[in-house]
Amino acid sequence: MQRTGGEVPREPALTAAGRDDLTRQRTLLTVAVRNYEDVDEADEFAAGIDEQLDVVAQWWGPSGLTPGFHQLPTPDLTCREDVEDLLRREDVREMQGHALVVFITGHGIPGTSGTHFLKLPETVKRRNLATAVRTSDIVMAALDSHVENVLVIVNACYSAKLATELAALFREVGQDRKDQCQLDVLVTCDHNQTVEVRRFPTTLRSVFERLRTKAGITTKYLSVEDFRAEYARALPNTADRKRYRLRRLVDGSGHDPSPCLPNPGYVHVRDLIGANYRQATAADGYWLDRATGRTQESDAGWYFRGRDALTRKVAAFLGPQRSRGVLLITGSTGSGKSAVVARAVVLSDPEFRSDPLYKTATHLVDADTIPPEGAVTAAVLAHRRNAATVASDILRALGLTPLAPGPAQDPVLCWTQQLQQFVNSAEHPVTLVIDGLDEALERHRIVHDVLAPLGEFCRSSVPVPAQRREDDPQAVGPAVRLLIGIRSTRPPAGDSTHDAAGDDHSLLQVLRHVFPLAEVERTDGEDARQDIEDYLYALISADGNQSTAREAARLVAPVISPWFIHARLAAEQLRTAPVAAALAGQETWQAMLQQGIRGLLVCDLELVEHDERGLPRDIALALLRASAFAQGAGVPWSDVWPQMAGVFLRRRLRTEEWDEAIAKLLAGRLSGYLAHDHEDNRLVYRPAHEALADVLMNTDDDLLDLGSGR
Repeated sequence: MQRTGGEVPREPALTAAGRDDLTRQRTLLTVAVRNYEDVDEADEFAAGIDEQLDVVAQWWGPSGLTPGFHQLPTPDLTCREDVEDLLRREDVREMQGHALVVFITGHGIPGTSGTHFLKLPETVKRRNLATAVRTSDIVMAALDSHVENVLVIVNACYSAKLATELAALFREVGQDRKDQCQLDVLVTCDHNQTVEVRRFPTTLRSVFERLRTKAGITTKYLSVEDFRAEYARALPNTADRKRYRLRRLVDGSGHDPSPCLPNPGYVHVRDLIGANYRQATAADGYWLDRATGRTQESDAGWYFRGRDALTRKVAAFLGPQRSRGVLLITGSTGSGKSAVVARAVVLSDPEFRSDPLYKTATHLVDADTIPPEGAVTAAVLAHRRNAATVASDILRALGLTPLAPGPAQDPVLCWTQQLQQFVNSAEHPVTLVIDGLDEALERHRIVHDVLAPLGEFCRSSVPVPAQRREDDPQAVGPAVRLLIGIRSTRPPAGDSTHDAAGDDHSLLQVLRHVFPLAEVERTDGEDARQDIEDYLYALISADGNQSTAREAARLVAPVISPWFIHARLAAEQLRTAPVAAALAGQETWQAMLQQGIRGLLVCDLELVEHDERGLPRDIALALLRASAFAQGAGVPWSDVWPQMAGVFLRRRLRTEEWDEAIAKLLAGRLSGYLAHDHEDNRLVYRPAHEALADVLMNTDDDLLDLGSGR
């Protein structure tokens, strides 16, 4: 294959016929032989074939996954001529399109010559050449067609015997087709193994459900290797995995995602960065989560309140009068800096501005606090990412493919140079948003090797030939605006220049040194108290607690200001209380609230055990702690999360019990304690805030002691 790793062949563009046109570009052909009369339990076998077809249709049929496949009719096949007529009638050898999946099932016959035959009801013993069908003829008809991507699955006895035949015949396929198309063949039976008619549909159904839930693969399509691996995981034990695994006889796609394998777990989330730019690596919904202030991903409300002076400055920085500069949004842990940054990203997105939620948001604020449409060119999240990843993420967010560095070349320097070249050739000012810089793995290298080289484009005077643009008369030459969100220690009252007392090497000081003209705005000032009260009121009153929401917010805001993260967690308890103000005024609850995140967590662990889902708090805590200790962007569900959580649990659970517990955790009140991200094309989970991670990683603290949270 001559594509880069992980690349998916481009899908055909939608025409006026829309989705139906795209469906016609995808075809499912089933070659199923079911009506044998000379086999044991013929009715049972036929029922098993029907079950196979049902599961295949669930995955690839027109009413299955989106976009669906056009399913060709499945005729009764009784003799060799029926199969040949099917191939001829559907013009399989000359078929065109984007994707073709061929599913072949029935009894296979191993010929004495090494040829594999598909047995038919009228096949005559010892006359395979005349009355059976060479299975390779069906397979090669598909592989040598004109369809861009082909996957053949053979579920027939002894189907691994096809290996030698296909290896020889595949050499007849043109090299251009091999290079430009994804052509794959999988079989379910070894060379000496017969079909268990219900095993394939049972396993495939388990794979479908696993991919839909716990596998956490986030790509729109699966690679053949991902599909095989998930199929193996769905088999019950090591012996079965060895015996019944899928065998790959033709490998034409390697580890690349295949358009023939739509992912049941893929959830299309509208890109929050519009058509002209992409934020490619942060978790889906990250910007919307932070911008709205919602406590649950499924919440469609907009709860961001206040901070008018700060959002006005951000909007002005992103306005048409500014084409260059650096703006640092900073504050202490949990003070809402990411919310301010994310608000700018979301509200400037051209696509989001057509969403009804945008109108809700804009009705709550003054017009001069809203950034101009398209003001942000690209936005990336630096959380737990190294310098190379951040550099490549920026390029991808700009719609570029990172260049392949040479064997002795530093990827960071290579991609930084590519970024500079992009800026030099850009027709408009480039605005980059970087959030979570303080949480990056190589934060100082990101500053010095990725961001610092952009400094010359951020200054108001750039030594390049003057070139004024009609749409931006103030701009001369290449121009960059950097909006960066970072955490820093709250300065003493009255000292807005102090940062991280006594620490001259703090990240904020480093950024000030690299960008001496950078503007700095803090989110943890004294004015945060009223904003937090308004935020609490918005969250609590969303579920109909208006009568007591304002009083509850008034009681809570002074205790938790300036920490918006505390408000977010406290509001979830208040909004589910029978009377919000009554809970807010309880002395024990107020004492818990003064402990901050720790106290709220202890309280929620107790509540989750007694709610309708009944998730035991020791299991919940073990799962949360595992997410905190996970390296990288977070912990994937799959088989990893249960194994990690088991380290923190004092009793053993079966795999299915862990899976049930994780499902309850993600669907319940504690889901608000988790953020999700993508890593290696897997959905991963981590604590929603670094302050929460710090609490969870302190294993000496017994968070299950109810008295400690009171």
